[in-house]
Amino acid sequence: MNSWIIFLLSAAVIILAGTKLSHYGDQIAELTGLGGLWVGMVLLAGATSLPELLTDISAIWLQAPDLAVGDLFGSNMANMLILAIIDLFHREKRVWQQAAYEHTLTAALAIALTGLAGIFIFCRVNVELWGVGLGSILIAIIYVFGMRVVYRQEDMRRRQRERERMVEAGDRDHDAILSSRTHLQRASIGFAVAAFVIVLAAPFLATSAKAIAEETGIGTTFIGTSLVAAATSLPELVSSLAAVRLGAFDLAVGNLFGSNALNMGMLFLLDVVQHPGPLLSVVSVTHTVAALIAILLMSIGLMGIIYRAEKRFLFIEPDSALMILSYALGMWALFHLGGE
Repeated sequence: MNSWIIFLLSAAVIILAGTKLSHYGDQIAELTGLGGLWVGMVLLAGATSLPELLTDISAIWLQAPDLAVGDLFGSNMANMLILAIIDLFHREKRVWQQAAYEHTLTAALAIALTGLAGIFIFCRVNVELWGVGLGSILIAIIYVFGMRVVYRQEDMRRRQRERERMVEAGDRDHDAILSSRTHLQRASIGFAVAAFVIVLAAPFLATSAKAIAEETGIGTTFIGTSLVAAATSLPELVSSLAAVRLGAFDLAVGNLFGSNALNMGMLFLLDVVQHPGPLLSVVSVTHTVAALIAILLMSIGLMGIIYRAEKRFLFIEPDSALMILSYALGMWALFHLGGE
C-alpha cells in the first residue's frame, strides 16, 4: 500500500482515538473534581501527547531518531500555532485574558526544557549514565522538579475544590453517588480502549513517515518537524477547541503548554530506547533551529498571558498574528535547511 495512504489512515485513527482519549480524560477529571489548569497540564496533556510518545518510540526502533526528535520539536511549534489560531478565531473572549497567571510557570518550564535540549544537541555532549544521555537525564529531573513547583502553586486551590466536593457529596443521595461512580468507570474504560487503539496505530504512522522521507528525499528531520508533528498534534487542536467552546480556557491553555513541557520530558524515554549513543548527540544539529523557533513561539504566548492586551487591531490579535507569521517563517527556514 502507498506510504501516503498508510500515513493518512494511521493519522486519522490516531486523531479519532486521541480525541476520544481527551474526551474521556476530561470526564475523569470532572468526576474526580480536579481543576482545569492541573487537568489540562497533566491529564489532558498526557492523553493528547500519547500519539507523540508511541510514534516516536516506533521511529527510534526503526533507526530514525531524527524523525522522533523532529516530531517533538515540531509538536511544540504546532501547539503554539494551535493556541494562536483558537485565540484569533474565538471572537467572544480573548484566550490570553481568560487563562490563569499560573500558566506562566508551565510556559517558563517548557521554554527552559526546550532550550536545554537545543543546547545539548548543538554541543554534541556524548556522555552517558546507565546507558542514557546526560542531557536527557537532566531534562527529566528539571521536568519533575518543575511540575512539583506548579503542583504546589495549584495545591491550595485544589484543596478548596475538594472541600466543596465533600460538602456537595454530603447533600446528594446514595443513587446520585452510585451514578457518578458508574460514569467514572465507563470513562476509565473508554480511556483505556482509546489508548490501546493509539498503541496499535502509532507504529504505522512512524513507518509510513520514514518511507515518505526516503521517497521524497526531503529528510526525516523536516518530515518529523512538519508532517508527523502536524498529525500527532491534531488531538491537541480538537481538545483545545472543544475546551474553549465550553469556556474552559485553563483546560485549553494548560493542555498546550503542558504538552510542550511533557514533549521535552519524553526525550528521556526515547533515550532509554535509543542505541547506540545518547539521543541528543546523534540527531541532526538542524533540530536546534526548531528548538529556537519553538522557544520564540512560546515566548510570544507567555507575553500574551502576562500582558493581556485588550485591543484588537483591524479585528486581528497582534500577538496571535505574530505567532502564526513566526511559525510560517520557521517552517520555511527548516525546509530550506533540509536535514538528515
